[in-house]
Amino acid sequence: MDHMPAESQFVTFSLGEELFAVPVTVVREILDHEDPFKIPHGPDYLMGLRDVRGQGVPIIDLRLRLGMTPTVRTPHTRILVLDIPLGEKDLALGLVADKVFEVTPFRRDSIEQAPDIGVRWRSDYIRGVVRRETGFVVIIDLAKLFSDSGPALAGTTLPERSVA
Repeated sequence: MDHMPAESQFVTFSLGEELFAVPVTVVREILDHEDPFKIPHGPDYLMGLRDVRGQGVPIIDLRLRLGMTPTVRTPHTRILVLDIPLGEKDLALGLVADKVFEVTPFRRDSIEQAPDIGVRWRSDYIRGVVRRETGFVVIIDLAKLFSDSGPALAGTTLPERSVA
């Protein structure tokens, strides 16, 4: 996080009772939830594709990607359309959020490292946490979360592949 300016803007959203944030610089737009076009044989967290201004954008149930229960659609459910920088290109994704709250600034010195104990997700998927009066805001490292094919939950392992 040393490359961050003294203060950066983040979009905050909830998944259940937990509060998350992503940098505003990766948020293209925020849309009302519509059912995506289903894609067979995709991972469980891939809900399908949605047309966003002429581009097919994969819609991800972030709750499932983080090992939570599936999203239950409400009038507050939104899709954050993101352009996540991955190497030389941007990955366009739609993340389903239970509710989007605000764009808010976080000072670099208020962003703490993710603790390794007592956190539900592997800490390498967490860019940092910000302490608030009502609890913590978890800043997700989107590039890590979506470039790593491994499970997002701590202590979860995939079967090892044998090399023949």
